[in-house]
Amino acid sequence: MTGHSVKHSTFTLERTYAAPPAAVFAAWSDRDRKAKWFAAGDTRYALDFRVGGTEAVHGGDGTGLVARSAYHDIVLDERIVYTTALFTGEVLSTVSLTTVRFSPDGGGTLLVLTEQGTFLDDQEQPQWREQGTGEWLDALGQEVDER
Repeated sequence: MTGHSVKHSTFTLERTYAAPPAAVFAAWSDRDRKAKWFAAGDTRYALDFRVGGTEAVHGGDGTGLVARSAYHDIVLDERIVYTTALFTGEVLSTVSLTTVRFSPDGGGTLLVLTEQGTFLDDQEQPQWREQGTGEWLDALGQEVDER
């Protein structure tokens, strides 16, 4: 017995925003706008938003957390598919596949995010990820509502 564990989890979150899909998509795809709601305070935040591009977010809490994402599919104003690996220092904590869909909803947007995750050795829990993802989707809503 190695003492290693694996948990798998899938969750789907929905948010409705007053802004149209193009505006919500732009808040996700523009580095400076996304930094405001997704990586506030991370002076090393990087986003290369294109198929094959990457993103890196660094935790500012002294834990050495780093999330590295790779974009695999982008359909302008409609869909984003990416994978993320979360590390604490050099130790891999999670690997996930995320799909984000943007659909017209009246004059606004229905955003549906589905994440499938692999959680390694109890370093992160699926419910923590779901809660954190919900919080940054709420922050995205504040960003698009300010415009």
